[in-house]
Amino acid sequence: MDKIYLNSMKFYGYHGLFPEENKLGQHFTVDLQLEAELKEAAATDDMTKSIDYGAVHEVTKKIVEGPARNLVETVAEELAETLFKEFALLEGCLVRVNKLHPPIPGHYDSVSVEIYRSRSE
Repeated sequence: MDKIYLNSMKFYGYHGLFPEENKLGQHFTVDLQLEAELKEAAATDDMTKSIDYGAVHEVTKKIVEGPARNLVETVAEELAETLFKEFALLEGCLVRVNKLHPPIPGHYDSVSVEIYRSRSE
């Protein structure tokens, strides 16, 4: 299966268990690996035979910058489900949601949740 990558998309969201996360918000990045058959798109140079990266970004932004969720796991799952609804050519997707500055004890660059979903599941 062919793959499209959208890496390190940056957003500001309000997800987390702590009230200050829901009120103040924080930075998130999202990485996507989208699986689709792209041979026809390449052969015909026809965008309708591929997945529009800009449209994927807009869907991602709407979810990550949308209603607050307690868990980034929920954000990742909602993103995968919405991508399948919006893009008929999508066969599989790897979604990684990165919380850049988690308010938890210890020293972290980030914490991440990564899920893989396929249309056949």
